[in-house]
Amino acid sequence: MKREKLHQYPPLISRKVYLLSLLGLLISWLGLAQGNRVPLNNDYYHLLSRYEIRQGQQAQSFDSNLRTFRRSSVGIWLDSLDSEVLSEVDKFNLSYLANDNWPFVDSGTAVVRQPVLRHLYKRPADLWHIQTDGLLLRVNPVLYFGVGSDERSGTPFVNTRGIQVEGTIDDKIGFYSYIGENQMAPPGFAYDYVQNTLTLPYQGFWKGYGTRGVDFLNTRGHINFSATRHVGLEVGYGKHFIGNGFRSLILSDFSNNYGYFRGDVHVWRIHFTYLLGQLTADIFGNRTGLFGTRSYPIKHLALHRIGIDVTDRLNIGLFEAIMYGDESERFDTRYLNPFAFFRTIEQQNGSNGNALLGADLDWIVGKHLNLYGQFLLDELIVSELTNNQGWWGNKYALQIGGKYIDAFTISNLDFQLEFNRIRPYTYAHEDLYRSYTHYRQPLAHPLGANLRELVLIARYQPLPRVNLKASLIRTQYGADTLTSNWGNNILLDNRTRKQDYGNDLGQGILTELTIAEAVATYQPWHNVFLDIRYIYRVTDAEIDQGQSTNFVSLGLRANIARVRYDY
Repeated sequence: MKREKLHQYPPLISRKVYLLSLLGLLISWLGLAQGNRVPLNNDYYHLLSRYEIRQGQQAQSFDSNLRTFRRSSVGIWLDSLDSEVLSEVDKFNLSYLANDNWPFVDSGTAVVRQPVLRHLYKRPADLWHIQTDGLLLRVNPVLYFGVGSDERSGTPFVNTRGIQVEGTIDDKIGFYSYIGENQMAPPGFAYDYVQNTLTLPYQGFWKGYGTRGVDFLNTRGHINFSATRHVGLEVGYGKHFIGNGFRSLILSDFSNNYGYFRGDVHVWRIHFTYLLGQLTADIFGNRTGLFGTRSYPIKHLALHRIGIDVTDRLNIGLFEAIMYGDESERFDTRYLNPFAFFRTIEQQNGSNGNALLGADLDWIVGKHLNLYGQFLLDELIVSELTNNQGWWGNKYALQIGGKYIDAFTISNLDFQLEFNRIRPYTYAHEDLYRSYTHYRQPLAHPLGANLRELVLIARYQPLPRVNLKASLIRTQYGADTLTSNWGNNILLDNRTRKQDYGNDLGQGILTELTIAEAVATYQPWHNVFLDIRYIYRVTDAEIDQGQSTNFVSLGLRANIARVRYDY
């Protein structure tokens, strides 16, 4: 793959001043804590979404359209749930959530009668914890051991060992830290992805391991507190996810972690979030791994979103994001004002960034149905749209989806259906500093742009400790060639586009991707899971024969989500 050369310059003093100013601002606003955040995990957040729908109204203590949630907010919400008639499975799930967030729940939670060695697992959720005047500390191991089989030579496997530490200090400061060491030999198609893009999905820096594996470290962490009862502040290194769907067309968790400052205002029916991110514009490496011999170039993200509970059931959100940067790596202090209109600031500076804006919707219908959607606008000229000539600059993305829980009156049978559509060249720009990417990975949809997609997910929990999940993803996209930019790869300079007019969804090499997955999970102990998994993946392109993969695996994990292969 041809790489765009980005020159390195020394960091400017202004960036140091900016970071010190933020730190001073946070310290000066120290107030009441709201606890650390629940790590991103699709299965965990599905449970939260499920019981929000069953409640028949939007959660009041957190904005369900912007993950991650603070544990204290989850605890308040759990205490507010109606004591209605529940199935044994639902009682187990709510008990699981309460035990997982026990420091912030008023209702009764489990205490182990006979702890291991008197001090370990006094509570089901923690290997070891201490709760004294001024300190809450929770420590847990993070383990993931899995082995599988596919058509390639060698054995796919995953081997993760880590530790997770979280807690509060003086009931004012919440903190979280995780570090994990990983060796993994992914299925053949996933390893091909790493080799072709030099990126590891959902992760960052990596080195080769064996004949078909990767070796990498992963860390994330944050510290947060409240300036007032309604204003929360946080600095961290991690990810965020905007939306209520399987995919996010605004900000997803597909890319690597990044450093950020986050501010949240929750007052009346209004949820306002302000996010500043320091991202990586480019990386350097080859098929044996990334190079660790020089700094990677930096760029910046400024994003804010306001969500309003129009009614108890309906939340409507508006968002705006600016991706900007150049070889100076300078931070623009004009984006320090969270309430300014970023596009206007960017325009006043000569339109030197990539501006995106749009809206999202989350509507709970009754106590079994949730409808959601997102609309992202990258660029649009109404006259060009009405001319219907396929102008390349009409760049936008659309998502429509729904969740149906306890489907057909069957307890704990849940469905999710989602459609995604992204016009060619959406998210792309003239260079890597302004493309909507981080670490050469998309910040929104994993496959970039120029695509349409259908996602179907079915979940069934027949017994409290047994979960069954099946999913089908059908994506049709127009791939680029080595010499033609048709708008799929958002890392490419959009000035190299094939044509100005006549652009349509799926142009280029029409490719169909199908991913079918089935997972059976058993939970013998709190946050300890045994997974049996099957994945069938096939790609069919106009100029190539279809390539298919059958992957079967068995895994044991503790305090960590499954490795994802949904790309």
